[in-house]
Amino acid sequence: MNEQELMTFVGKGVGDVAAMVNGALVALGDRLGLYVAMRDAGPATAEELARRTDTAERYVREWLAAQAASGFLRYLGDGRYLLPAEQAVVLTDETSPVCLIGAFQLASATVQSTDRLVEAFRTGQGIGWGEHHHELFPGCERFFAPGYRNHLVTTWIPALDGADAALRAGAAVADVGCGHGVSTLLMAQAYPTATVTGYDPHPDSVATARKRAAEAGLADRTRFEVAAATDYPGRYDLITFCDSLHDMGDPAAAARHARAALRPGGRAMVVEPMAGDRVEENLNPVGAAYYGFSTFLCTPNALAQSTTALGAQAGEARLRDVLTDAGFGTVRRVAETPFNMVLEARA
Repeated sequence: MNEQELMTFVGKGVGDVAAMVNGALVALGDRLGLYVAMRDAGPATAEELARRTDTAERYVREWLAAQAASGFLRYLGDGRYLLPAEQAVVLTDETSPVCLIGAFQLASATVQSTDRLVEAFRTGQGIGWGEHHHELFPGCERFFAPGYRNHLVTTWIPALDGADAALRAGAAVADVGCGHGVSTLLMAQAYPTATVTGYDPHPDSVATARKRAAEAGLADRTRFEVAAATDYPGRYDLITFCDSLHDMGDPAAAARHARAALRPGGRAMVVEPMAGDRVEENLNPVGAAYYGFSTFLCTPNALAQSTTALGAQAGEARLRDVLTDAGFGTVRRVAETPFNMVLEARA
């Protein structure tokens, strides 16, 4: 027994226990508006923060200490705590590509399914997205939205060969697996002459997306329909899969349907979690987060539909195989961020 390695791992274990508990406290702080109340407000005591947020001082005092111990706040040594500007961006600024607050909401909802996952491990059965905690869907929306807002229409679509010009000229777009419609509405807003339709098999998500469209004043030129990735109707110039292909029980069939639904000269854009092709390339914090979400969410959802599960860390080579086997002649990576890779597939 190597005592140094043992104690090093004990330290890591304690750190991960603290991180697990603190993740829930971050989600709690978000729900109560504690971070927002501290943003740009200077140092605050528990009493001051409780007054601002209409919460109980004794609970706030403990939360502040926990946040400082985890490095999310700075303790100034006199009963006052500070939310540094850099950390405020990550925890409160949902216009920033580095905002992670939605990830904490998503993670908090995800782990509510631990009991279900124990049974799934034993039986091999799947768990559909709609079977998880109700906070899962809004958390997922908030997790991906900052990246989409900052990259989808500014860098990802322009990186596709001729797509930006086609959309400005009135192209037809299908956003497959659209969820609450963040990506769909961003495209509709950026390309007012394009026809953009979002498809998702989850009726409640489609209903939410329609509500989002009405709130944004885009309901007159954006449609949302309940449909699977293998049976939506129509022909399109651009078909997008925004962090959805790996969740599907039959990604090969989804890719084949997309290939058949494209008009001549059209293309598919596949946005997927960033991953290397080998496990050892993904042994890092981003990979740990995505493998974790994939174990709880992506793989069970795919297995609820079929026996194939790409997982959230499929990697470019496997995704390329799925697309080329579906009849796409050219597949290339056109963009990437620390969290996503973007592939273009053309006939």
